Amino acid sequence: MDTSFLSEIGLTPGEIKTYIALLKIGTSSTGPLAHESQVSRSKLYDILDKLEKKGMASHVEQNGVACYQAVEPAKIKTYLLEKEKQIKDMKIKLESYIPQLEKLQKTGKVQSVNVYQGFKGLITVHEHTYLKLKKGEEYLYLGIPRYQPEAHHLYWQRDHKRRIKTGIKCRMLFNQDTPLEVLKNRNSYKGCSSRYMPFGIKTPSYMLIYRDTTVIVVPSESPLCIEIISQEITDSYKAYFEEFWKIAKNDP
Repeated sequence: MDTSFLSEIGLTPGEIKTYIALLKIGTSSTGPLAHESQVSRSKLYDILDKLEKKGMASHVEQNGVACYQAVEPAKIKTYLLEKEKQIKDMKIKLESYIPQLEKLQKTGKVQSVNVYQGFKGLITVHEHTYLKLKKGEEYLYLGIPRYQPEAHHLYWQRDHKRRIKTGIKCRMLFNQDTPLEVLKNRNSYKGCSSRYMPFGIKTPSYMLIYRDTTVIVVPSESPLCIEIISQEITDSYKAYFEEFWKIAKNDP
């Protein structure tokens, strides 16, 4: 069966295997499902959670055991409508940023502005730090939100190991409602220092700041990333960060 259309609508290979397996075997616990889908149990729970959030799977408790089932294939239309709504919302958010970006462009102080969409786009803008930063230099994150998909956390954990090898440092300011264990995890990595935003500040978007680059990230299931290359603008945001950092704390 050609499942490429499932990939085109945004499902990962693991989600596709799991969804197809559920369609084939019907209601199932994770044991038979892992065997049919050829997806390891360690990854299966995260995948099933994502499929449920996308409205493509559900589960019930049977004698204390979670049993999963695929929703009717026709419900994929509902998922596509949700995706369409998300894209529409993203376009509206982008429209609110365009006047600000155009104003910056008119000043002649912005070298370039690039827009990236989705988790791959988020990875792309972060990977740019390795192209510009040298050993001993650092990047800053301002206003990191409480919630991030599990795939994001896994990427950041792998990336910190890479960052340590390259000798790059980082400082991060998280929103106040972020669990303390998240900060403890980040602070356990060499060269990384994390604190909470002061005064209970929660930002709707967050920023990556380094060298001459500022990236504005609008978080969602498909993040919107606006990368601004401008030394003057970046220096301004660095100044904001430093003022917050002086009064930021390691606990809520």
